[in-house]
Amino acid sequence: MKYVQPIRDRAVIEDIKRKLIQKENKRDYILFVIGINIGFRISDILPLRVRDLKKPLIYITEKKTRKQKEYEMNHTVRRELLRLIGDRPDDEFLIKSREGINKPLGRSMTYKIMREITKDYGLEGIGNHTLRKTYGYHFYKETKDVAELQKIFNHSDPNVTLRYIGITQDTINLSTRKFRL
Repeated sequence: MKYVQPIRDRAVIEDIKRKLIQKENKRDYILFVIGINIGFRISDILPLRVRDLKKPLIYITEKKTRKQKEYEMNHTVRRELLRLIGDRPDDEFLIKSREGINKPLGRSMTYKIMREITKDYGLEGIGNHTLRKTYGYHFYKETKDVAELQKIFNHSDPNVTLRYIGITQDTINLSTRKFRL
């Protein structure tokens, strides 16, 4: 399995969002914005329905861990997404496949979407976990609170969390770039 990286550059994130809006690609925009703003695994994002976004808190049972999770999305992000979904029915999947009637997008398609929307930026290690790792990376950079991020991600150890979001590797890279005998 290939190691997946977060998108570390905020300017790249903003540019991706801008391009998706310009293309009027609501589905991919919603996928990207939700992924980088709530930090769920892709397997927990895809089953979300329109009604889930309309509530102030998102409640899920994580597919991987079977743990219950409650998440309060940033009000500004939630309002923007609600504007995008307009008057779609409550039971409709938030990130809907173009195939079939009201089917969620599949994991393999989200992988292709992620590769497509990031191809112009020379980013390495892009995959489904890129969205979750991007959330974690920027949450940590902004708050420096690894304990809180560890809780959000349900990790057993802070070192696991730092390695997962790429902070450990960033630190190693910085040290080795500076090292010289």
